[in-house]
Order: sequence, then C-alpha cells, then structure tokens
Amino acid sequence: MTYISAALRREVIERANSCCEYCHVHQKHRLLSYEIDHIIAEKHRGATLSDNLCYSCHLCNGFKGSDVSSVDWDGTGEVVALFHPRKHQWDMHFQMDGAIIQPMTPQGRVTVDLLHLNDPERITERILLIRLGRYPCG
Repeated sequence: MTYISAALRREVIERANSCCEYCHVHQKHRLLSYEIDHIIAEKHRGATLSDNLCYSCHLCNGFKGSDVSSVDWDGTGEVVALFHPRKHQWDMHFQMDGAIIQPMTPQGRVTVDLLHLNDPERITERILLIRLGRYPCG
C-alpha cells in the first residue's frame, strides 16, 4: 500500500467535499471512515497522484476493488471502463430517479452494476437521507 501524504489526502477530501465520488453520500452519514481510492489501481500502474485519486465510501471502494472496467451485460455486451471521477462528470453518466441512481451511459451502467449502487439497503439509505434533505451531497 502506497503512502499518501496528509496534504494529498486533505486535497482529495476537500475536492470531494467529504462525499463519496461514486454514490454521493457524505462521510458524516456513515459510521466507517471513507478511503482514498486509486481510480486506476496501482497494480494497473495507476499513480498516486491527485488526478488518479478520489474519495470513496467503504461500500463503493470495496465493490470496486482494483477493477477499472466491467462487461456491460444490460447494454452493449462489451467491456466498458468504469466511471472515472477525474475524467467524467457524474451527471453525464447518472441521474437520480427518486432514490434510484439511473445510469445513462455504458460507463454508468457498469458502475451502477459493479458498485451495487442500487442494492435495496443503499436505496433505503438514500430515501432516508433525501427525506432529511441530506442527499445528494456536493
């Protein structure tokens, strides 16, 4: 595991406004600490630089692991790169339908699928946060 300096860690967290850059839930609404994610994993030669780091909740980071792509089973059937928080705009790939994160592109579809963004527990969490006016963060 590569060392990430306090300054770089702070930069990533501040840029994300303490929100998971995949599911858009704020750190203060989860018990477990969020993680600095290598968007392109080190094992795939991803660098420990600001442009390759994002802030991720333990759920999104755990499901993503070192993956950089997945098969778009519900669309093209092709291997498609995952959503990249530094290169892509969230609302170009996803839209909210109540508490459901609707994918709008192949990258959105594979990311929603691989990261389990619409698992029932995660939808329930978002419903509660929406009712409290605390989702999405940003």
